[in-house]
Amino acid sequence: MAAAAAGGAGGGGGSAALGDGGAIDYSVHEAWNEATNVYLLVVLASLALLVYARRNKRRILRIFTLPPAAETPPEPNFYDSVKKIRLRQQLEMYSIGVMMRSFSETEVDDEWR
Repeated sequence: MAAAAAGGAGGGGGSAALGDGGAIDYSVHEAWNEATNVYLLVVLASLALLVYARRNKRRILRIFTLPPAAETPPEPNFYDSVKKIRLRQQLEMYSIGVMMRSFSETEVDDEWR
């Protein structure tokens, strides 16, 4: 009987899952169950996101699109810019005329006193 017991234990017939005293080690099974649960959760979350993305495609795309640029006027019209330049020149000449008129009036007043 001792030979049969020695042959069974040492001959490679023993299981690696057997711990001390011949009890089955369940830590491997628990780890496998936890891993499959995690994978199952990941697959379910991916499917849920896929369904959500299909239903709300426009809402999701709106997040990634750039807002429309502010309406920038095209190249300025040449005649408008010429009008602005002419207006500025007229205002400058008017201000110079007002200054000269006030200066000449003060000189005349000083001469007549």
